[in-house]
Amino acid sequence: MTEAFDRLLGWLPDNLDKPARILLVLLLAAIALRAIHRVVPRIRETLAARQDSREDSQRIRTLSRVIRYVLTVTVSVVTGLVVLGEFGVSVAPILGAAGVVGIAVGFGAQSLVKDYFNGFFVLLENQIRIGDVVEAGGKAGVVEELTLRYLRLRDYSGNVHFVPNGTISVVTNMSLGFAYAVVDAGVAYGEDIDRVTEIMREVGAEMQHDEAFAGRILDALEIAGVDDWADSAIVVRCRFRVLPLEQWNVRREYLRRLKLAFDRAGVEIPFPHVKVVYADHAPRQPVDDAEHR
Repeated sequence: MTEAFDRLLGWLPDNLDKPARILLVLLLAAIALRAIHRVVPRIRETLAARQDSREDSQRIRTLSRVIRYVLTVTVSVVTGLVVLGEFGVSVAPILGAAGVVGIAVGFGAQSLVKDYFNGFFVLLENQIRIGDVVEAGGKAGVVEELTLRYLRLRDYSGNVHFVPNGTISVVTNMSLGFAYAVVDAGVAYGEDIDRVTEIMREVGAEMQHDEAFAGRILDALEIAGVDDWADSAIVVRCRFRVLPLEQWNVRREYLRRLKLAFDRAGVEIPFPHVKVVYADHAPRQPVDDAEHR
């Protein structure tokens, strides 16, 4: 390590004085950092545009952000060591002490080490990408940033959650390949189930041929059938296979159209009722203890 560092210092011109050499190092570091922040995103977008699928493009974008972060940290650390060397500080003891301190910190900061290990395997196995909607570490939302240490999510309300990678044991990704828009339609017990399922198929076919949703829906409506005998309704379950992240839009629109279709056909959609029973005899009047005193 020290030999490599000495070679690095050998690139600096010997005819410059110490302040000039330090300024040159800082200037080169600034140029390198600027190049990293400008060139890496361009390479990322170029490679992402050449991918055949959205999943591959998102993976390229996620990995590029991590690579940019690692390069930035590397340039900053090397610059700091070179500047210290120019001030006459011996780098060899620092590197040796860094190894000892690293071992000690490793025992005391096991959670931090676990964050980095988990983050590495999450990236390696392509479990999460930028732009995905996931549930991880007890939080759910859109992935805005993924580093080796933490995962940043933004939920539907706009709240931002920072989830340490070490706390992620199960990842539920709602954006891989395709999704299902699942709908549970409750109808009254007196309705004809065959007639209800026919109306549901008609509404599904209508949506599938609508220009606004034809590109989002991948297959025809699939009706699973009666899913539950609830307290006041018979629940009929169905689903669409849709593009990733379109399951919520398709589900909301299908529910809206299904409600209108049920109203036109006179299909009753039950809702909770409260039945009040009055006793035949008059309620007993409370006795005032003061009257008997």
